Amino acid sequence: MPKSKEVLSSTSGSDSDSEVETKAKRKKPSVQEKPAMKPKSGESSKPGGSSKASNGDDNMFQIGKMRYVSVRDFKGKVLIDVREYWMNQDGEMKPGKKGISLNPEQWNQLKDQISDIDDAIKRI
Repeated sequence: MPKSKEVLSSTSGSDSDSEVETKAKRKKPSVQEKPAMKPKSGESSKPGGSSKASNGDDNMFQIGKMRYVSVRDFKGKVLIDVREYWMNQDGEMKPGKKGISLNPEQWNQLKDQISDIDDAIKRI
């Protein structure tokens, strides 16, 4: 079966362009993240402060609603991961595409610049 479908007019005869009215285009399904579900009891939705995640992971710290900083080992390297999470249909938290992973050197550079970043925030 051909991948694209052609709708032909009812006239017969020549292979002119008028016979082919349209080609059906395949529409790529849009991938959208589901909106975050309400936090389970025990999860904080407060954006301020840092609290540990209620899922039992000692290396995950909540910094906002469905946003966490985690420290993890990936392929033998330590990474500090600042990431947005989402809930699947089974209620499991899954990491989203929005986020950044920093190695310890980058993390230390960020920490060293915190006061300069704070000053820039106050100037805006």
